[in-house]
Formats: sequence, structure tokens, C-alpha cells
Amino acid sequence: MLSDPTFWVAVSFVLFVVLIAKMVWQKATAALDARADEIRRRLEEAQNLREEAQAAKANYQRLQRDALKEAEAILAHAREEAKRMREEGEAKLEVSLARREQLAVEKIAAAEVKALQDVREQMVDLAIAATRQLIVSNMNDTVRSRLVTDAVSEIPTRLQ
Repeated sequence: MLSDPTFWVAVSFVLFVVLIAKMVWQKATAALDARADEIRRRLEEAQNLREEAQAAKANYQRLQRDALKEAEAILAHAREEAKRMREEGEAKLEVSLARREQLAVEKIAAAEVKALQDVREQMVDLAIAATRQLIVSNMNDTVRSRLVTDAVSEIPTRLQ
């Protein structure tokens, strides 16, 4: 069994796969951690934008209350006009806030999709580079000639 070349090819293949898996795993986890930090930062940024929008809404509502106090001193017609303007402003503000929140959610979703795609691309690139490096470092003339000879000898059995 120890003198059988198939056994040693299998052993070397298993070692190769284990080494590649370890290297790819380490690099992939590092890349994923970096992307997770980036996503976390973007989520915090989106939360800050939302808080700013809520503060703007609160400020707007405070200004609106002040305007109502002044409007009470005016004739009944002016009160009705102020009320109508307030209702329109609230509707516009709600629409605007909903739009901003939706944009923030879409940006977050797009960032997540892009992050996942970037991670996938990096993992593929790392796997290809690692495989190429291992093949180049482990391939010599005798191995090449043995592989060619084995492939040529298998042609008749593969074509049947």
C-alpha cells in the first residue's frame, strides 16, 4: 500500500485540499470581518440620518406650534388658513420622511448586496490564486510527464 502511487497521490491531494481550505478560510474570514465592519459603519450612518430627520421633524412641529399661537390672534379666516397649511405641511413632511427612510433602507440593502458580491469575488480570486501558486510550486517535469502519460493511456478507456 505504501509503495502504491495512487495512495500517495490521494494523500497529497488530501493534504493539498486541507492546506488550501485553511488558507482560504483565514483570508475569507478576514475579508468578511472587514465587510461586516463596513456594513456596521453604514448602518450607524443610516441611524444618524434617521435621528437627524426625527430632530428636523420635532423642530418643524415646534415651529408649527408657534405659528399656531400667532395665528390665533388673527381673524377666523386666518385660523382656518393656518390649519390648512399645517395639515399640508405634515402630509409633506410624512411623505418626505417616508421617502428618506425608504432611501436609507434601499442604500443599506444595496450595500449589503454589494458587500456579499465583493466577498464572493474576493473568495474566488483567493482560491484561484492559492490553487495557481500550489500547482506552480508542486509541479515539476517528472510530474508533468507522468500526468501526460496517464492522460494519454486513459484515452482509449474514456472514448468507449
